[in-house]
Amino acid sequence: MPVLSPDLQKKLAEPLIVGGFVINSRVLQSPLSGVTDLVFRRLVRRYAPDSMLYTEMVNATGLHYIKELPKIMEVDRAETPISIQLFDCRPDFLAEAAQRAVAEGADTIDINMGCPVNKITKNGGGSSLLRDPETAESIVRAVVNAVNVPVTVKTRIGWSETEINILEFARRMEAAGAQMITVHGRTRAQGYNGAAKWEWIRRVKEVMTIPVIANGDIFSIEAAIACLEQAGADGVMCSRGTLGYPFLVGEIDHYLKTGILRPKPTPLERLQVARDHLIGLHEYKGDRGIRQARKHMTWYAKGFAGAATLRGQLCLVENLQQGLDLIDGAIDRLSELQDGQAETATADDLMNLVMQ
Repeated sequence: MPVLSPDLQKKLAEPLIVGGFVINSRVLQSPLSGVTDLVFRRLVRRYAPDSMLYTEMVNATGLHYIKELPKIMEVDRAETPISIQLFDCRPDFLAEAAQRAVAEGADTIDINMGCPVNKITKNGGGSSLLRDPETAESIVRAVVNAVNVPVTVKTRIGWSETEINILEFARRMEAAGAQMITVHGRTRAQGYNGAAKWEWIRRVKEVMTIPVIANGDIFSIEAAIACLEQAGADGVMCSRGTLGYPFLVGEIDHYLKTGILRPKPTPLERLQVARDHLIGLHEYKGDRGIRQARKHMTWYAKGFAGAATLRGQLCLVENLQQGLDLIDGAIDRLSELQDGQAETATADDLMNLVMQ
């Protein structure tokens, strides 16, 4: 396990201050479309009570034309610290959406300027704003003037390898009033391919006075420490590493605060959390929640004998009972292994037991 440098230890021992808002953790859960709903956030919060969590990103234009707030914007008043992330290219619509987000309970407003998906960028939102810094500035100013909570920005290092403009872009966001910036160390053209360029995050940190959060390739405690050391960032944001693993934010946070590793959850414990996740999605969203749960359940089903077959079954579940029967069956078989049969069993024995 990498050892934290003295300077990093000193920084991490202090709360993260975003504007006037105090966060007692330097590890954040990224907004993830189709993932970070209220049910998922509650699971992350079990293991990371102090970390800032984010909603899925909310379309400000769509919000402008509806009266009833979408479920992706719904937050539990008790889940602070919580940020609602918005996207759009219209400053006035974003300002209006930010006011509704604050009324809903957001502790901060985050503006998405990094999403690489075509349906977002072709309409002027997400990472396309890297190519339109004037509009990005206008957005930040409008939102800052509209709300009384800190406004933050999440973005990437540039549009492509030949258009890396994050240094000037970040300075402009700070000048417009942003009080924290999260930088994903990839370009829009990269998507999620290749390695995140943490060295660019360090360059951003060197020119900024507001907190800079590093994002990209944070899949473990080791990666978080390596990123913090290389980037010199004020914290890290976990994204894809939490898919099927809501323990990650809490694991990193606990280690950074104590220097002690939490025991890794066993496959049995992961399946028990998957069960809670499935029930939560059904209670919260009904049949639509079951359909959404399929991907989550397959992410949990990894790292044990028979997991591949279980994944194939879970991705086809049609109702709550079917999903519970599959997960409970796997839990029962893993429990049998945990009760002592694993010590003398061969690999073939384990496979036969889990698959029977």
